[in-house]
Formats: sequence, structure tokens, C-alpha cells
Amino acid sequence: MRSIVLSAVMVLSLTACSTAPSTNQPVSGATSPAGALFDPNQLAKSDIDRVADAYRQEIFRSLRVLAEKLYRRNPAEWRKSGAANVQDAVERVMNPAREWRFAELEGRYGTDAVQLAFNEDFRGDRVLALIGGLGGMMHQAFEGKTEFYMLDDLDPQKLYNSARNVEIAVWRLSHRRMADGRLFLLSNEAASSAGVEAGQAAQPANLSFEREFGKIIGHFDLLSRIIADKLNRTVVKVVQSVATAVFLPVVTLR
Repeated sequence: MRSIVLSAVMVLSLTACSTAPSTNQPVSGATSPAGALFDPNQLAKSDIDRVADAYRQEIFRSLRVLAEKLYRRNPAEWRKSGAANVQDAVERVMNPAREWRFAELEGRYGTDAVQLAFNEDFRGDRVLALIGGLGGMMHQAFEGKTEFYMLDDLDPQKLYNSARNVEIAVWRLSHRRMADGRLFLLSNEAASSAGVEAGQAAQPANLSFEREFGKIIGHFDLLSRIIADKLNRTVVKVVQSVATAVFLPVVTLR
């Protein structure tokens, strides 16, 4: 069990080093004898609680990156919401005060909201539907908490189901099309050789969306395994064809 936790910490450390610059901002709290600042709340956390905190932060960091990338690839979507620019649109969808509920999503939440992004009758902001829906589902998977302490428990089945739901959303993002053949939302780009004959360099494939989604899926899967081992619980693995898969529940599983 401890080896899994240590492995998780190592993975998070490598991810942070490769994707996020250091802010060098101190953590509020008392100062230790060595001069480092100490947060008293850490006394109420186990090693697994700290790992869960870190994984949650990484998952929502990737979701923010995806929100910005999708708005930049699909500028018509942020304009639908009346935002002044891409950053305003991102801040709106990622604003924790909203708790992932948006009036223009017709009262839908979580994976129900994700469905709107691929509904041709929906005339609203499809990025908001996709990212806001995924954010709501993830919020449910983490039991509505932003930090975890010794008395808190996560449900490994919800975490596993969330990983599978993200996979389904990624497949739909890449394959679902409108009646006229256009994708509902643009994301990854295939490599292109257009312009090579005119002396221009070939354009490599852009798989950055896939990489960010892959991070989220991997974090959910590993955290599910850690929590299942902690609680001595078995996670029910679900096998579906991704093309016809339905979203798995992340509420009322206990």
C-alpha cells in the first residue's frame, strides 16, 4: 500500500515539474525550526489525504488548460456566453463559487450537461457544456470537497467511473459530428502536408488535448486504486464499446 502511495507522489512530482512552473509562494502557517512554513491543517491529514489533495489539484489544473485550449480552437463558443475574451470565459466556467451550475445549461449538471455539447439542437456554449459538465462530475467524484482529512473517505468506484466517463467524452469530442459533417468542437489536429510543395514545412499533429485528457484519466485511475487498497474494496470494472458507451454514475454508489 505504501509503495503505491510513494509511486503516486513520484508521478505527481514529475507531472508538476514538466507542466507547472514554480510560483515560490509560501504556504500560510507557522514556521518550523528549519525555517520552512508549516500549515497546521496538515496534522489532520494522512499520507493518502495529501495524495488525494494533490491529485485533485492536478485534475482540475488540466481541466482549466483544456477549457482555455477549447475556447481558443472554438472562438465562436466563448462569444455565445457574452464573455469579453477567452480568459473571461475560462474564469467563468472554472469559478468555484458557481459549483459547476450554469443557468444556460438548462438545469443539467455533470454528465447530463456534457450531453448538451453534442446535441445539435443546443444553441449555447458547447465548451461550457463539456467542461462545466465534466467539472461537475469530478466535483461529485471528490464528494464536493476541495481538501481531504483523516475522517474523509472517497469512493474508489466513483473515481474509476469518472475516468471511464472522461474517455467517453474524449471519444465523442473527436468523433461526434453534426448533420453537415462538422465536428461539434475542434480539438486535436492531424498532421498536414499541405503547402509542402510550395516550400512550407509540414505541420505536425497537435495531440495536446489528448495528452491533457490522458493525465486526468491516469490520475483518476491511480487514485481509485489507492483508495480501494486503503478501504480494502473491490472496484467493479466496466467494459463498454466507447462508440456506444453510456456515462457511468458517480452519485449514490454506496
